[in-house]
Amino acid sequence: MPLFSVTENQPVASAVWRMVLQGDVPALRAGSFVEVAVPGCYLRRPFSVSTASAGTFSIIYKIVGKGTDLMTHFAPGQSVDVLVGLGNGFDAARAHGRALIVGGGLGVAPLCQLAKDLHALRVPTTFVGGFNTAADIFCEEEFRILCDESLVYTLDGSAGRKGLVTACFDELDFDYFFACGPLPMLKAVAAATPKPGQLSLEARMGCGYGVCMGCSIETNRGPMRVCKEGPVFEKEVLPW
Repeated sequence: MPLFSVTENQPVASAVWRMVLQGDVPALRAGSFVEVAVPGCYLRRPFSVSTASAGTFSIIYKIVGKGTDLMTHFAPGQSVDVLVGLGNGFDAARAHGRALIVGGGLGVAPLCQLAKDLHALRVPTTFVGGFNTAADIFCEEEFRILCDESLVYTLDGSAGRKGLVTACFDELDFDYFFACGPLPMLKAVAAATPKPGQLSLEARMGCGYGVCMGCSIETNRGPMRVCKEGPVFEKEVLPW
């Protein structure tokens, strides 16, 4: 049973929390995910890795039900059973020229580590994040520091620009993109640009490591499992 110790667990936006865990952490790629065991809940909960370094990693989660509500009560020093290093994650080395990273809602979470990776590779990067309201925004300052340009959109116009993240694509100069967020947003991003890129999909998962086949999807290369062959897929693999 892989146990990790909670070092931090606090809210960062409306109903959104950030948890930092410490322990024997393997190298975690941006966009990979972990599965957290919540006492009293039958299935583990999958969460993207938000940031990772030697001996520590963080996840960002939203309170949407019993499991995530119970997680808000995990206290510093508490041991948590977590499966780590699941999924493939983003390949930052594939970026060429100028990169665009696009996130919607909780899909912004794994892009934090990706922004760090691109910054370390000295890839010029633009971040575009979409949220429902100003109260939902998180990690804005981190992207301002790590990226050459950072734009925020809200559906109600309460912060940043009003509208959808794809509204600015015509004014941006980029050669490769990375995206994570709700499926309608990902489809819109893929349709809005002829440029190549990588998209991280969300899916309901049972086991999280490819055995139950519950997260299988159809692709241009046949059936694939979001938890095993994904969650990150090249744009040309997806039949959109």
